[in-house]
Amino acid sequence: MWMIKKIGVISCAGEEIPEGTVSRTATRIVIEDLCPDNTLTICLPLFTAGHEEERAFAINFPTIAVDGCEKRCAEKGIRRFTGNPPDATIIVTDIMKKCNLNPKSRVQLDEEGKRLAMKVAEAVAEEVDKIMEKQLEQSEIPE
Repeated sequence: MWMIKKIGVISCAGEEIPEGTVSRTATRIVIEDLCPDNTLTICLPLFTAGHEEERAFAINFPTIAVDGCEKRCAEKGIRRFTGNPPDATIIVTDIMKKCNLNPKSRVQLDEEGKRLAMKVAEAVAEEVDKIMEKQLEQSEIPE
């Protein structure tokens, strides 16, 4: 018998930049719409503050960091507090450059920000699919 594990998505906590808002919006799109059966969010502030359940999940289950910028706070937090890198890291600014989308407000996303959030969510969902496929391959019983 095999078991598919949930995947934790940890998004940027950077409230001072639009990319942080995009990161958090994209994470909600993933966990609510694109991959609701396979994902849940891990709260970065609770995780870094030492919340046992948040850290235990990240240690025992696959994680994806969704960082707003090159500071990679979510990725660094995962590495620091689990001893392992995340299974994937998505950086909003990288996708911004590829798509030529530039959100203007950190408070409420404009149309470009919303389109960027969807592009980021789709990139996260692709990583979820890859991790799920890998889990299936590892859990199959050889004949």
